[in-house]
Amino acid sequence: MNQPSPNQVPENQVAETHAPVHQAPTPGVHAAPGEYAAPGLPPEPVDRRLARAIQRVTASALGPYQSAIIRIGFSLTWLLFLLRELPHRHELYGPDSPWSWEMGRQLIADNSAFTVLMWSDGGLWFELVYAIAVLSAALLLVGWRTRAMSVVFMVGVLSLQNRSVFVGDGGDNVIHLAAIYLVLTRCGQVWSLDARRAAREARDAADGLPPRRDVVGPLLWVVLGGFLLAATYFLGATGSTWLLVLLWVLWLAQALWWAVCRYAPGEPRTLLDVLANLAHNATLVVIMAEVCLIYATAGWYKIQGSRWQDGTALYYPLQLDYFTPWPALSDFLGSSGVMVMVLTYGTVMIQVAFPFALFNRKVKNVLLVAMMLEHAGIALLLGLPLFSLAMISADAVFLPTAFLVWLGARVGLGRDRLLSRTRGKVPDQRRSSEEPAARTLVG
Repeated sequence: MNQPSPNQVPENQVAETHAPVHQAPTPGVHAAPGEYAAPGLPPEPVDRRLARAIQRVTASALGPYQSAIIRIGFSLTWLLFLLRELPHRHELYGPDSPWSWEMGRQLIADNSAFTVLMWSDGGLWFELVYAIAVLSAALLLVGWRTRAMSVVFMVGVLSLQNRSVFVGDGGDNVIHLAAIYLVLTRCGQVWSLDARRAAREARDAADGLPPRRDVVGPLLWVVLGGFLLAATYFLGATGSTWLLVLLWVLWLAQALWWAVCRYAPGEPRTLLDVLANLAHNATLVVIMAEVCLIYATAGWYKIQGSRWQDGTALYYPLQLDYFTPWPALSDFLGSSGVMVMVLTYGTVMIQVAFPFALFNRKVKNVLLVAMMLEHAGIALLLGLPLFSLAMISADAVFLPTAFLVWLGARVGLGRDRLLSRTRGKVPDQRRSSEEPAARTLVG
């Protein structure tokens, strides 16, 4: 499903193959003077720079490591939430919920929110939907058929959250939007079973072996087609018509993708790759813009509050029993007026300044670490680990590529050491030539 195309050139090879010697700097990268133009030569024309930028955006799906980390982060957050609330699932979203099925049906009829739980009020149907939501989150986490699993993941998130809209917090809202965005991204390029399968197929092709027959993909496509027929039949109870239309478009597009890959692997496949890359890159920009909007609005609204202005806002949540899993630690921080004031003002300044820090890579990385530490503190002090994990997953879209490559290498090395049955030396993992070397706004 979601695997790199045989004709798709790796990102670093695109830059090396198509870019002239005097390459223009990528936005967000600070280059040394004279790095892209020889001394004495006139600057490169704007139209040529624009052509190179368009070629870069259409020839590759940018930010493969960033899209992979947000896929892993959001699917892990949702999976942990579903598993944690497994004993209480009936009270949250099921037949025992205070927000009854009939009340949910009336609300859906009014706001047209998408959910398949309105198809039936039976307990068996609810258990099936909940189990599919758990399974899709786990499969998306490991990157198995990510193109299809991202759609099933979105359906599971929207169905459960829209069933009881008064259950959740800000982290649920972020997951709600991210589930829709992930459908349009090529988030299985790295760190996924899809990437491993694509590498195996590439090795087989290099060895002259015939391509392996894919039975799972068409079968999964047929099963999802049956689900769409059912969703169309229950259109009045499903909710959003536009989302159902989007699902049909994605389903038909996947059939077109399969047919082109099988019978027309030349220019038609290249055209589909270009469209997929455009959708991916545009969605990545939307995710970055959403993160900036979240922090900008949160920071400016805090400025208007009197408790944030006098530097005491952090003190009050530390005194709430419901949000103090570690009372001794909360009392220790709350007893220091200087610490409360520093953390209160620091939170506001970081949130307001972060969107502007994107113009300077070093400042952006410093504020990014500060925000992640802030969310880790919220998880520890206020007992909101899943909210914090959702926000850290959203922040991860701005992590530098070099750091993510290093992190992946360390995780792979630890995995090899853990699975190794011998005590021999584990080979060092070095940067491969297929890993993107170009730097963008996300790192």
